[in-house]
This record gives sequence, structure tokens and C-alpha cells, in this order.
Amino acid sequence: MTETLPGVLSLHGLSSQRLPLVFDSPHSGTDYPEDFGHIADPATLRNAEDTHVADLWAGAVAAGAVLLEAHFPRSYVDANRAPDDMDPDQIEGSYPAPLNPTVKSTLGIGLCWTRVPPAGGPMYDRRLTAEQVAARVARYHRPYQERLRAILDASHARWGAVWHVNCHSMQEVASAMSTQARGTPRPDFVLGDRDGTACEPGLTATIRDFLTARGYSVAVNDPYKGMELIRANGDPAQARHSMQIEVNRKLYMDETTREPNAGYDALKTCFTALAAHLADHVETRLERTPAE
Repeated sequence: MTETLPGVLSLHGLSSQRLPLVFDSPHSGTDYPEDFGHIADPATLRNAEDTHVADLWAGAVAAGAVLLEAHFPRSYVDANRAPDDMDPDQIEGSYPAPLNPTVKSTLGIGLCWTRVPPAGGPMYDRRLTAEQVAARVARYHRPYQERLRAILDASHARWGAVWHVNCHSMQEVASAMSTQARGTPRPDFVLGDRDGTACEPGLTATIRDFLTARGYSVAVNDPYKGMELIRANGDPAQARHSMQIEVNRKLYMDETTREPNAGYDALKTCFTALAAHLADHVETRLERTPAE
């Protein structure tokens, strides 16, 4: 059974959940709101999408986990940013809450994107109004973040612990909007646990070992450490384990057409097996918890 908030999110597997294992894909949305009003080339703008990522992880439901996915595009409002991560100079009018922009806002990829990947051209021919930004937060951003937190809280309350995997994709090489030098090649996977502060070490090691055993190149916390959803929900001292997985798009799709490539089915099979492997990891950890 799937729970859906039209245009905002879908939640899969809640009725069949048997483990405190939660996957979410905050950037896989492809439903572009009519009031977006950008001046970007639509095909170029799609570089911001984690296209197909939610589908690639769909097999996690069969492993007893739940999967949350966003339907709205991150370039409209980014569910993996804090609600105050916006430069006030990028907004027309007085915003109704304090703003604390990070380096992501400086790059034009904060709460509401103002630059277009990969070259970083302008998203709009105007500044967004304070009312427009607040409306996007209320309609899309807040419901997604609150639904994810509610799932994590309910799982933690039921089992005494929870494991959260935040699912993303990355361009084959760094773009002009990256913190890396443009053209820097990326590995097959980057795992982010905020330098070990967002989850128990075994979670990162389990995923790294699973992927490297299958011949993939894997980096940890370089260049992606995990953003807001990891920061807000990872607290291993309270048995709340949260980490991010970035997969290189070259493994599963054509970055120009956005269509699946010849590797798509193999990667989806790998992710289904990885989800089952993580389910075993979680079950083992739950069995050990009372004795620790």
C-alpha cells in the first residue's frame, strides 16, 4: 500500500514494515509546479534531478523497509536543505523567519535554487518574493521533512532504534556548481555519514564492503558528507543512524536524455540485494542491543 500526497510525496511499504529501516529519495521528483516560473532550459534544468533513484531503490520495501520519495523537483524547493538556508538578498521583501544561508546558498543551490546546473546560469529573471518562498516551504518542503521525521520517530519508538538511508545520485564529473574542481571524475559511490557523527560505524562499513566486493569504487565523505536530512536525523548516541548514498549516474542512465542505460537493471538488482543486506544488519544490531 502506498500513501500519497499528490505532487509532494509518496510513502511505500508502511503497512508491511517489519524493521526500523527507512530509505528516502528527496531529489527524485519530476513533477514541476506550474508556478515555477524559471527561465532555464527545461532539459538543462533536469540535471538537478536524481532521476530514477526512487525506482532503483524500490526493492527495499520487499526487505521490510519503507521508502519515501519526493515528487517535486529540488530546484523548485530542496527538501534536503534547512528551511532557513536562503540568502535574504535573493528574496524580494521581508521573509517571515530568520535566514541563515550556507555555502549551498552561495552556490545558488540552497532552499530555493537561484542557479541552474551544470554551468550555473540564472534560474530566474527576477528575485523570488518572500511570499513565494514561504509558500513553497509550506506546500512541499515542510510536509516532506515532517513525514520523514514522523516515520523515523515511529520506528524508533517501536524498536528502540532506527536506521535511515538518504538516497541520491551524482553527475559523472564535477560541474561548475560543485565544491570540487570542474571536471573532477567521481567514483561509483560516495557514502556520507558526516565524518562518522551521523550513524554507527558499522552501517557505513557494511555498505562500503558490500559495494566494493561487487567491484565498485567507493569513497566515504569525499566530496559528500551528507546534508540537512542527515544532520537533522542522525544521532547515534540515541540509536538514530542516518547516512547518505550517492550513486554515479553513469552506472544507470544517459545524463543527456535521462533514459536508463544498459546498466540500469543490474544496478537495481544490486540495490535490492543491498537493501536485504542492510535488513540483515539491522536485525543483527537489534538482537545485540539488549546485551550491550
